[in-house]
Amino acid sequence: MPPSPSIRPLGSAPPLRDRGDACPGALRLHAAADGLLARVRVPAGDLTARQATALADAAEQLGDGFLSLTSRGNVELRGLSDGCDGRLAGLLGDAGLLPSARHERIRNILASPLAGLDRHTPADVRWWARRLDALLCASESATALSGRFLFVLDDGRGDVAALGGDVSLVAERDGAGERTDGDGATALLRVGDDPAALRIAGPDAPRAALAAAEAFLTAAEASGTGAWRVRELPEEHALTARDVAGALRAAGIAATHVPDGARPFTATTGPTTTYPNPDPAAGPTTTDPNPNADPAAGPAPAGADSSAPGVVEGADGHHALSVLAPLGRLSAAQWRLLTATAAQHGSGELRLTPWRGVVLPGLPATTAADRLAALSAAGLITDPSSPWHRLGACTGRPGCAKSRTDVRADLAQAVAAGAPVPGGSPAPVPGAPVYWSGCERRCGHPHGTWVDVLATADGYQVSVVRPDASPATQETRPQ
Repeated sequence: MPPSPSIRPLGSAPPLRDRGDACPGALRLHAAADGLLARVRVPAGDLTARQATALADAAEQLGDGFLSLTSRGNVELRGLSDGCDGRLAGLLGDAGLLPSARHERIRNILASPLAGLDRHTPADVRWWARRLDALLCASESATALSGRFLFVLDDGRGDVAALGGDVSLVAERDGAGERTDGDGATALLRVGDDPAALRIAGPDAPRAALAAAEAFLTAAEASGTGAWRVRELPEEHALTARDVAGALRAAGIAATHVPDGARPFTATTGPTTTYPNPDPAAGPTTTDPNPNADPAAGPAPAGADSSAPGVVEGADGHHALSVLAPLGRLSAAQWRLLTATAAQHGSGELRLTPWRGVVLPGLPATTAADRLAALSAAGLITDPSSPWHRLGACTGRPGCAKSRTDVRADLAQAVAAGAPVPGGSPAPVPGAPVYWSGCERRCGHPHGTWVDVLATADGYQVSVVRPDASPATQETRPQ
């Protein structure tokens, strides 16, 4: 399958894209070694029990009976047979998973999975996700976006803000540190790797994100490189927060320039520049930073770790269950158990996470532990101490013809032997994800710092990948 989107290595030249991206979708199927593959976009990872049931039906009736979770909180169906595309589209469409055939591949919206669920959530940014998805599906210009372009909506805890978004919105707490819905918060909007940000009002966040994406399309066209993502733009056409401020002015959205928007929890960041909406000719004015922020309030309370499995305590007496799929793969039976748990014991909602997991909100505190135990008995990861926690792998053989080996089988043997990193030594970076890949494309690899276990002709090679280092400076340990 096409390699996963990744951040361009430090110092490398921007790619020249002379064709459209080949990212699969629900209607554009990819021919893999084990049959056709469909990738179903699930904006913000939000599924109803009915939609989850439709996905299980599709996996069982048309595919290999399994569902794969992606690092963007989407679902892949594998082993699909030739000629199944019409039936697949019908199943997904009837469940409301295909609101627009022309936009289905660009609905890449990642949101904090625990937003609104735990005790210290500053904002439920999933309202932004729903509105942004509706705006995308109604936009003619948005159809020009690549299937790899990514929107990231962070509720302020910082869990998804660093996952490589092209357009990112980070919610800010109000002056009292209270939890709010997305409209009650202000947001920092960032594009690509620009450390600066634009502070906007919560109600404007979805429109601002779409305007930023449209600004990218303008820059990509001017560059002549066919860039698919913000980081692929050449330096002379790089998109910055100040560039996006002009697009927001044109859309009637007020924005304040924050020079160091990479620090979303900082109450004050020095002088800022405001771009009011009515009159672009009036020029910017200087103002204080976030007028609602209370410098004496200190940092916001830490929210729950949304990447960790277990029970998440809510503020309303209800709990959520967070589980992980071993290597991101679930049988239809496991998926149906999750769906039944959500429908019969929870709120009827499932949330897919970028850590290839599922969150089930709305369970009574009295039954949450028992339900989690049942999911554990079904083979799901429910405890951070599990040897499978923070382990991942690409599809490998036999599903991918480009893979050098069956990396999942090799990893399973390594886990059984108590050595998930080849060579018998512990992970070179404690707590970092360990990811096994069958070839140099490293499909589905993590972001940030991670341990790379790469299959080569001479066996597995282990290295540490760091986001701030060029490939030449990465630490490598051949095995």
